[in-house]
Amino acid sequence: MTSAQPLALVNARLVDPESGYDGPGGVIVSEGVIADVAKGREFGKLSKAVRVVDCGGALLAPGLIDLRVRTGEPGAETKETLASAAKAAAAGGVTSFVVQPDTAPAIDDPSVVDFILRRARDIDSARILVAGAATRGLKGEQMAEIGLMREAGCVYVTDAGKPIVDSKVMQRVLTYAKGFDALLAHRPMDPWLAKGGAATGGEFAGRMGLPSISPMAERIMLERDVALLEATGGRLLVDQISSAQALETLQRAKKKGLRINASVSINHLSFNELDIGDYRTFAKLNPPLRGEDDRQALIEALASGLIDIVVSSHSPAPAEDKRLPFDEAAPGAVGLETLLPALLSLYHDERLALVDLIRAVTLAPAELLGLRGGRISPGAPADLVLCDIDAPIIVDAARLLSKSKNSPFDGRRLQGQVLMTVVDGRVVHRAEG
Repeated sequence: MTSAQPLALVNARLVDPESGYDGPGGVIVSEGVIADVAKGREFGKLSKAVRVVDCGGALLAPGLIDLRVRTGEPGAETKETLASAAKAAAAGGVTSFVVQPDTAPAIDDPSVVDFILRRARDIDSARILVAGAATRGLKGEQMAEIGLMREAGCVYVTDAGKPIVDSKVMQRVLTYAKGFDALLAHRPMDPWLAKGGAATGGEFAGRMGLPSISPMAERIMLERDVALLEATGGRLLVDQISSAQALETLQRAKKKGLRINASVSINHLSFNELDIGDYRTFAKLNPPLRGEDDRQALIEALASGLIDIVVSSHSPAPAEDKRLPFDEAAPGAVGLETLLPALLSLYHDERLALVDLIRAVTLAPAELLGLRGGRISPGAPADLVLCDIDAPIIVDAARLLSKSKNSPFDGRRLQGQVLMTVVDGRVVHRAEG
């Protein structure tokens, strides 16, 4: 479905990560695509049929593409449905997101991929994409029907938060997926070093009396994954890298020219282990929050391009799953609505240029998946976000549109209010007031 009325967004701060442009401009949207772009100039006289929106100098950028979103559909709709996730996405300026396969049943069969995509066609507030399971039932034992799921429309394969422990299975998945040029996203985490852990290993976890997970667990598994990637020539996305130790391994792999990319969650760029505070379960994540040195290393890796993509790692959990002793509480946090303002903190702190931050949540994931979005150019999908990047906000988890409210940003002061979100040329979200 496309907008019947053409739309002109003018007087904006236009940021296009494809060209690297950051300056005054505007766009004209018609029939679901970007029809014209003005960079450093104004449009001429527009037809009365065009609806004109004065952006007042606000940021106009491609809509965000979030590669890692969990929902509860099918199987746990009380946590999140596709529709509620899409509404939350629109409110956060996320125009496309990839749902993870760890549902009930798991998305490990082309029929389940088709089911999700058919449900998604009835939801117009965001583009919903699907990741298929790499192994049957996400058990890490037998390959799923990767080829058939690709034909059905899945954009990559992954076992979500579960590492594929069996190296032979991992090798087979990389080899088989290569035949379809399919991307494998994998969470590097040695299960024996991580078993029973709730917080990152170190002095703080010891003082808190929490069972810990050494950052070495991430590095060891990533070393194995890189060796198998080199042997098979496949494509690998390191899912939510979180430690400085693992960054060293990633850098060596990239220098070798392997087809490897890495994502980081906005949570690991924004918080460290001390944010657990007084056993704050909303800050219990998987992987766990690391030390401040790790957080700073992740920011530097994003700035240098070593880390390619930032994700929300949206993982809804109801109150009854979070209001438990820390080591028993479910890990995860909702993040679709806070991804953009939290990311803008790195711009306000002068850590990264705005165009580079926007690239990590638009063009970079689009190019990785072969999508047409993530850019502002004639013919590109009219998926856009308009944001007042200086507007102060205080995150109120109770007011989030997600069905679950487990946000570590609750009560945090950020800057950046999404004023409007456009999907396929249609305005799907407008800020109140």
